[in-house]
Amino acid sequence: MLFHRAFMRCSSVVLIMLLAAAEFGCSVQVPLTQTVAPSDPIMEHPLPFKGRLVSGNANQLPPAIAMSLSPNSPIAFSYREELTHSEYHIPLAVTALDPVTYLGAPLGDYGVTAFASLSIFRGDRVLGDYTAKAFVSKAYTLYSEPTHKQLEDEARRNVRQKIEEKLYRDQERLVKAVASTDGAPHSP
Repeated sequence: MLFHRAFMRCSSVVLIMLLAAAEFGCSVQVPLTQTVAPSDPIMEHPLPFKGRLVSGNANQLPPAIAMSLSPNSPIAFSYREELTHSEYHIPLAVTALDPVTYLGAPLGDYGVTAFASLSIFRGDRVLGDYTAKAFVSKAYTLYSEPTHKQLEDEARRNVRQKIEEKLYRDQERLVKAVASTDGAPHSP
């Protein structure tokens, strides 16, 4: 009988501790998605001049550049994107014993950094040189996780938007630079 009472007290204490831990874990607001979002979307439009793509993939260009392509333009575009992946995992020894793990708490996150560079030139003269970087990170849980493709696509969209924003802000200067090269001798 004494053993039975001691067991009941001990199990009651353990149950109360588990409930308290679960309640505390549920009350903490942990974002399941952490994304560095670009600024407000811009109205995409072609540049006021045409250019040809001399390096880069035509299917992976920022829309402003893609809309401004012409195969025989004296202005040239060079575009490059690079992706790097990162992962963070909470140690299994911690998550296996933590009751909030089973309620959907994050176990870690996956991240993708996109770096892009765009050069606009005519002959040997560089008319514009732009770089941008975008990072996207999403948490994963015991029940769901993002795919690398989803993260890559979002990072690419964000970095291309940043390149476009820089282009649109510099558009007036670019138009003047293109106009000033129209009468100048050009290298082949």
